[in-house]
Amino acid sequence: MPTTGAGSPRVLLRRLREIMADGSSAQTRLDKLVALIASNMVAEVCSIYLRRAGNALELFATQGLNPDAVHNTRLRSGQGLVGLVAESAEPVNLSDAPNHPRFAYRPETGEDPYKSFLGVPIVRGGQVYGVLTVQNRAARQYDEEEVEALQTVAMVLAEVVASGGLFDIAELDEPELRSDKPRMFAGDGLCEGVAIGVVVLHEPRVRVEALIADDPAAELKRLNGALDEMRGAVDAMLSSSELDLSGESREVIEAYRLFADDAGWQQKLRDAVRGGLTAEAAVERVQDELRLRLARIEDPYMREKLHDLEDLARRLQRHLSGDGVKTRELPENAILVARSMGPSELLDYGRDRLQGVILEDATMTSHVTIVASSMGIPLIGNVQGVVDSARSGDIALLDGTSGELHLRPVRDTISLFESRRAMRAQRVAEFAAVRDLPAVTKDGVRINLMINAGLLLDMPNLEISGADGVGLFRTEMQFMVGETMPRLKDQIAFYKQIVEAAGDKPVVFRTLDLGGDKILPYGRWEREENPALGWRAIRIALDRPALLRYQVRALIGASPHRVLRILLPMISDVAEFNECRALIDREIERTRLLSLPQPRQVLVGAMLEVPALMFMLPQLLRSADFVSIGSNDLMQFIFAMDRTNPRVAKRYDPLSPPALTLIRQIVHSAAEAQGDVSMCGELAGRPLEAMALIALGIRTLSMQPVNIGPIKMMIRSLDTREVSQFVEKLCGRTDHSLRTRLTAFAAERGITLK
Repeated sequence: MPTTGAGSPRVLLRRLREIMADGSSAQTRLDKLVALIASNMVAEVCSIYLRRAGNALELFATQGLNPDAVHNTRLRSGQGLVGLVAESAEPVNLSDAPNHPRFAYRPETGEDPYKSFLGVPIVRGGQVYGVLTVQNRAARQYDEEEVEALQTVAMVLAEVVASGGLFDIAELDEPELRSDKPRMFAGDGLCEGVAIGVVVLHEPRVRVEALIADDPAAELKRLNGALDEMRGAVDAMLSSSELDLSGESREVIEAYRLFADDAGWQQKLRDAVRGGLTAEAAVERVQDELRLRLARIEDPYMREKLHDLEDLARRLQRHLSGDGVKTRELPENAILVARSMGPSELLDYGRDRLQGVILEDATMTSHVTIVASSMGIPLIGNVQGVVDSARSGDIALLDGTSGELHLRPVRDTISLFESRRAMRAQRVAEFAAVRDLPAVTKDGVRINLMINAGLLLDMPNLEISGADGVGLFRTEMQFMVGETMPRLKDQIAFYKQIVEAAGDKPVVFRTLDLGGDKILPYGRWEREENPALGWRAIRIALDRPALLRYQVRALIGASPHRVLRILLPMISDVAEFNECRALIDREIERTRLLSLPQPRQVLVGAMLEVPALMFMLPQLLRSADFVSIGSNDLMQFIFAMDRTNPRVAKRYDPLSPPALTLIRQIVHSAAEAQGDVSMCGELAGRPLEAMALIALGIRTLSMQPVNIGPIKMMIRSLDTREVSQFVEKLCGRTDHSLRTRLTAFAAERGITLK
């Protein structure tokens, strides 16, 4: 920034603060601001545009343009160079503005003689509040120092506007820019339930109280000290870690250290402080720039890197504030809000006071989702922007079924959610009434209803739900929530607790289903372009046979004199299954040779997720004792659809002719081979989908415990002969989805779908 005119950057920011504290009207203060900036930057024009209703940008103040244009000139979203700055959320620096294709001439402003144009976004919390511009008659490119200076002023201006320091923020008439206004978000419902409570931020955003530095040299010293502290803390984590040097956790910590040492990142922070900002304000400004870049990047690897940098900025803020310890104390009705969480982090909070969870980054397959479901906590994911919008103590309403979220709701919305919660409580009571009744259809067909589990805290749900057993126990959860590989004796003790908690009811233990989106915190994993199709599940076990044998040994040791059921995930062909079964047989033989207690019987099954396996079912069932359909992966592979990608995850319906025909073929093929087939994917836990599965011949369904009641009520109102005839005809249709037809059929026959 030139040192002519009003003086140095420090003087500019000091005078900016004086204007903000002025008791004059909002317009007078804005007029003083643009005059000050124009003088300091030796610009002939300085203008402030702020957002109004409908994303329009209104000229709020100007020095140099026609004063009559103030509050009369409005640019539509994306219109003109000012619209370009707001749209891109990046500076636009031009030496010949009138010849730019996005230039929009507005005669009432009198801006035609000005060639040079520099515009920067007024940004706070990832939201663009407006645009700050300077212009000159002479054709010139503004240098980096001038761009940096104007960005610093815009950052301060954004904080002042957002806090109502210049005028009532309600005048902007844009709800998403007002921290006190109600906001509604549409996310993905991942764990059903209705929650009403108060927001608790998993990583509270440090509130920046002071923006302008009284002593830049002292602020620079504070910043450097905090950077040193942060690096020291990261080094301490590395030196005190008990993890293997090759562990993924160590690699993450080392990545943090590399980011913390990044010279370019540190230089941005120091330049902002030298420009007159406090250390906290400098970090906040860099964080805002990162958020805006993150929103525009598609590449998942680069997005992950920017997520790391943003996390690093939050760490630095906490070191600056002196608040390095995260509290785990919760109010009575807490709703946790975070960008992302691991399963162990959620478990740290406990269940007693936690009413719901809202995450920006979570899918149905995330392990935090599985843990939340096990804990019976409503959760919604893919809620973009919620962390920047939510404040600790805000009232929040969430519907874990629809994915609907309301922050700071009005009274009518609260009443609506209270009604939903009451209705849900009534439904729970209805389900409890059928808990001990058999899951038998009207025409006498018995359906086995099992629960999915993965933690010891899931096991009481067997009795609570009235389920027949555990159809899928995800053994990887024990490995995911720890910091190191569980030892053999710990695995044996854990599996023994599961078996004993189940009593006489069966438990199907799925061997480690790692890879894809399930990464151990202490393992070494190479980045894959298509992880769902890569090195995962049984492919890891066959390449690392000791891992499978280690786990099977623990399962055998935990199941003396019982029937042990082992399920192998992601089998692609019969040879893979036979190779795994041979490893299991070796462990059984080892137990016999050592005269150790053995299971009464060991049943080994294959999970049918890879479409290729369905063509080999007769051959497979000569070796396998049972087959369990994993509909989640099977559907994504059949439709070539990434179920973690929100753009396509709901594009294809499993209640469609190809999906139902596929399941029908699997059931028929298994029946011909006299094999046992069950369903343990998401489809099993939805009443309408479960109705179709029963019609196709599935007689064992495994689901989340909360779904047992609704499925049992549906079964007891169903006649399998009627629905089987109907679904058989539907398989020959060409509809994109059969959902509407199935729903209508259920309504006509009085089938309960709750």
